[in-house]
Amino acid sequence: MFKKIALIFILVIAGVLLFAATRPDTFRVERSMTIDAAPEKIFPLVDDFRAWRQWSPWENIDPNLKRIYSGAASGVGAAYAWEGNHQIGSGRMEILKAIPSSQIIIQLDFIKPFAARNTAEFNFKQKGAATEVVWTMDGSNSYMHKVMGLFFNMDKMVGSSFETGLADLKTVAEQQP
Repeated sequence: MFKKIALIFILVIAGVLLFAATRPDTFRVERSMTIDAAPEKIFPLVDDFRAWRQWSPWENIDPNLKRIYSGAASGVGAAYAWEGNHQIGSGRMEILKAIPSSQIIIQLDFIKPFAARNTAEFNFKQKGAATEVVWTMDGSNSYMHKVMGLFFNMDKMVGSSFETGLADLKTVAEQQP
């Protein structure tokens, strides 16, 4: 009886591991929101990492979060490193491309709890007096991330944070004079 249970257990684990290998090698999370403000009012809130404290969904999770700003004050070369509790982990972001009021591309390096290199992108599209802000994150799925993805939905987990961040960005941008 023990041998049958052990064999079934091994087959289930092998099946999960084989199925994980078939998962995509990349992922993409995307959310958007229309903000009743011109791109020129919203862009600086994303282009300057210090301004993220006003709207980023991760900024207030750890009250003891350590932040290090380096490079340019904003735009290309601006960098932000963080170190926090187990919920926040540690990592670094750097702006690689900044087209005023149009697009920001950020290299996003996670160190803890898992090492990963992703790309975050913000696109600002004027729609009359409003702006559609599209926030995306792209990255590669290591085998371990593929296995974890069978049990945790990355799009829902990160996507819900993007939705919160965009809602807070909307509030901040729309309250500016």
